[in-house]
This record gives sequence, C-alpha cells and structure tokens, in this order.
Amino acid sequence: MSSRGWGPPADPTTLVLVRHGVTDHTVHKRFSGGLASSNPPLTEEGRAQARATGEWLQPLAGDLTRIVSSPVRRTRETAEELAALLSLEVSVEPGVAEMEFGSWDGLTYAEVHERFPDDLSSWLGDLDSAPHGGESLRAVQARVLEGRDRLLAAHASETLVVVSHVTPIKVLVADAVGATLDAAYRMELAPASVTVLSYFATPDGDVHPQMRLFNARPTGPV
Repeated sequence: MSSRGWGPPADPTTLVLVRHGVTDHTVHKRFSGGLASSNPPLTEEGRAQARATGEWLQPLAGDLTRIVSSPVRRTRETAEELAALLSLEVSVEPGVAEMEFGSWDGLTYAEVHERFPDDLSSWLGDLDSAPHGGESLRAVQARVLEGRDRLLAAHASETLVVVSHVTPIKVLVADAVGATLDAAYRMELAPASVTVLSYFATPDGDVHPQMRLFNARPTGPV
C-alpha cells in the first residue's frame, strides 16, 4: 500500500472498526481468543456498551452500508446490538476474528506467567512465536490483512462498520500508519471503542490508507 501523506479525491472505502463490549473475561483481564476459545458472551454491561456505541454512531447511519462481524460470539452479539440501532444487515468476515491463544485461553497474564514462563517470554519477544495450540501475531496479521483485502474488494467506496477485537484492530492500525507489527504492543483499545480507517484507491491501482480516529468511545473505561 502507498505511504504518501495525501490520497486522491476519490471516495474511499472506510472501515469503522468497533471493538466488542465486555465479557467476564474482559473484566477479569483473561486471555480470550477466537472460535477455538471458550467463546464467552457479552455481559449486560457489554450489551449496554454496544448500545451506547450504536447510539453514538446513529448520526452517521445514512452513510453506513452494512455491519461486518467477526464470527466470534461476543462480536456477533455486539453487531446485533448495533444493527438494531443502525438498521443495517450483518455479515461475517472470519479474517477479523481474535487471535487464538491456545492453552492460555481463559487465563490471566499472571497465571500464564506462572504456568508457561518460557512460552510467554518467547511470545513477547518473537512475532512468529505462538502459544501452544494458538496463533502467532505474524499469522494473525496475515489473516487479518487478507480479510481486509476481501472487504475492500467487495465494498469499494462504501463505509462499513466492522465489529472485531483488540488484536485485529491493532494490526489494521499498525498497517495503515506504516508502523511495524510490534507497534500493536503499544496500543490500548477500550471495549466498544471506535477506530476509523479509510482506504483510497490510487490511479496506479495501489491503496492509500489513512487513520481518521482511534479508540474513541461514548462510555467510560472498564
């Protein structure tokens, strides 16, 4: 993708990235992966966060074309709350599912440090290292960017609400601003927060990304 500071005047494809609302795992800061995880539902607080974000986005409803959700339960439930408020259809894109954490799923950072210290150290120091039974950050990056490319190809010049997770959103942001992948370790995303990325098609067939908003939210921190 192009790294120039300005894009052409053509209408971009815009992804309004929404992190899901809280689950019990979110509240207790437990590793919580994708479909291979315990797949916890939203709490009532998480549903309320999703509704607050949906209400916040309502003034933009006329510009939004559809909601695209990760297939994971907490994102689909968040998408359902948004869809009811924004009157949009929901489709699924598996590429934006959360990282799989394998044997770490459901554990806190402290518990992983106690039980799998060597694996944790390797994971923190190597983008190609993965938890046992899980995915590396590099593998997630490849999956997420493939999913993004499918969305850009299928929805040119549209504005989509994409309901996803911490890791995929960080991967997309790092790629959009031209940062290295380890920049994902230096970002924080709140539950039900909104991050906006626009992608401009260039005359030579390239795509120029721009970040327009990061970690904005109508609700307070967990």
